[in-house]
Amino acid sequence: MTNPLHRSAVVADTHNDLLMAVSARPPGQWASFFRSRWLPQLVEGGVNLQVLPVFIDDQYRPEGALRQTLRMIECAHVIAEGNPDSVRLCLDAGDIDRALDEGLIALVLAMESMPGLDASVELISTVHRLGVRVASIAHFGRTPLADGSAEDATGSGLTSHGVAALKEMERLGIVFDVSHLGASGVAHVLDLATKPVMATHSSARALRDHHRNLTDEQLRAVAATGGVVCVNFFAPFLADGRDATLDDLLDHIEHIAGVAGIDHVGLGPDFIHEVMKDLTPPCCEDVVAGDLDPLAAIPGLEGPSGLPMVTEGLLARGLPEKDVEKIIGGNVRRFLGERLA
Repeated sequence: MTNPLHRSAVVADTHNDLLMAVSARPPGQWASFFRSRWLPQLVEGGVNLQVLPVFIDDQYRPEGALRQTLRMIECAHVIAEGNPDSVRLCLDAGDIDRALDEGLIALVLAMESMPGLDASVELISTVHRLGVRVASIAHFGRTPLADGSAEDATGSGLTSHGVAALKEMERLGIVFDVSHLGASGVAHVLDLATKPVMATHSSARALRDHHRNLTDEQLRAVAATGGVVCVNFFAPFLADGRDATLDDLLDHIEHIAGVAGIDHVGLGPDFIHEVMKDLTPPCCEDVVAGDLDPLAAIPGLEGPSGLPMVTEGLLARGLPEKDVEKIIGGNVRRFLGERLA
């Protein structure tokens, strides 16, 4: 990491599935495996604030979903407790500020789709007690709470349980994540939400017409809540029919900044390349079934160590340093500071 701006700025990543890879090890190895395999990458990439999603793969659903959810949450706590000189699991804005001030990586626990909870909305309070501060309610398919974007043809909004989940998350102070939610569901959330929402890993549909990306109208609507849209680095979501490049990613970042506003864009890389290679059997069967290559990645951005490339690329395009600082982490730090206060 050589870029001085990248070194001095807060760098925030709102979606890295590393918990999947770490929790696949025996519990006695969780802290040490994170320290040897993932911590060096985060440090090399300059990551100061890392959102850790709990994603439950198909092999655990439905019967083992809750057990695996609790196991991955415990894994995050063990990682933090076993590496107190490097990371801290943060529950509120004060925790984040203190971690950053002490030179630690601030970890924020998230849930992706909540398959272990399903319609048991009362359990959202339970996972909040365990440290979850960001959550979504759908992935690619259908859940008891809402339909994912791959089910857009249904035209479905949130179910009654999904509406209750949104209200409960707002009551508890859990940030609602619209990534993966179907178009009608996003509209439903934006109609009901009384607090700012975020998209932890979504790119621009105007540049790549894929259901996982957000339209310009959706980008403006998320920004209007006071929220942040964090750009997904997954290559198939950035370019259609060819290998994605760093320039494609930068195009998405600049487009979202132009549409939503410079104060409403961040980075949600969704680094799954190493996770996919690391797990046996491979994870994320729904991604493979959707004709997406789960190992596709922008060269050099297969993992967090490549994040300085983004800063350098944005600066090379002539963006002011203050705007680059906002994009690579400043906006997310501000947003979480306000939402988790």
